[in-house]
Amino acid sequence: MEDVAARRAAEQLLAEHKANVRFKPLGPPDGPATISDAYDIQDKYVALLRSEHGDAVGYKVGLTSVPMQVFCRIDHPIAGVVLARRVYRSGATIRRSDFGRLGLEFEIAVRIKSDVPITGLPWTTEMIAPHIDGVCAAIELVDDRGADYGNLDVHSLVADNSWNGGIVLSEFATKWPDLKGVLGRAAKDGVATGEGHGRDILGHPFNSVAWLATQLGSRGAGLIAGQVVMTGSVMKTVFPEQDADYRFELEEIGFVELRVREAQ
Repeated sequence: MEDVAARRAAEQLLAEHKANVRFKPLGPPDGPATISDAYDIQDKYVALLRSEHGDAVGYKVGLTSVPMQVFCRIDHPIAGVVLARRVYRSGATIRRSDFGRLGLEFEIAVRIKSDVPITGLPWTTEMIAPHIDGVCAAIELVDDRGADYGNLDVHSLVADNSWNGGIVLSEFATKWPDLKGVLGRAAKDGVATGEGHGRDILGHPFNSVAWLATQLGSRGAGLIAGQVVMTGSVMKTVFPEQDADYRFELEEIGFVELRVREAQ
């Protein structure tokens, strides 16, 4: 995609977020026609966000479970960038008013141990595993700005940094059970709201990291030691409509908690 067009589209996205405009597809002449165009715009948009939200410290991978792909009517994963000042620790309070529409996704996050080489070849779970040294329970903060899921444009979604608005992390565990069978349970104000297993994330959370490494490599980028990867949600997105406390627990790994308020 032409650099000027990608920059104009990115500036449009930034303006729409500041004005709290409902999400809509990016149309011609600057809208993305291909998934590659979408990532070109995302790159420019993230660059605009960095002055306020800090440098890139990791990535989110979205639409990695069947429920989420069905929900969004999309049949492949997508990626977005996580910025430093959008990373929160367990117990954080988040204001709904800071988002067009706040969604919560309950995930398994991993920490990258060592730089992942750019090989130009597809990565596999077995290949990526030695590059991971931590796993934790996490909640992604997504901002879909009230999108119409019945008429969703995946290219525009990706351009909009795949809707990442931040992440909430528990402490990382350096030893973990077989993630394929790990059960994650979410609760709102102490009442169960949903659950899922590690296998619901592309069969295994490390498959998500391998997909990301391959995707980044195709664009000449790579995962770096210390970065965090949100591997995807084990259940359908939750949209808080009032003040509430949320908890997500991964068996034998840990739990993460989040307070959602209209205003702090």
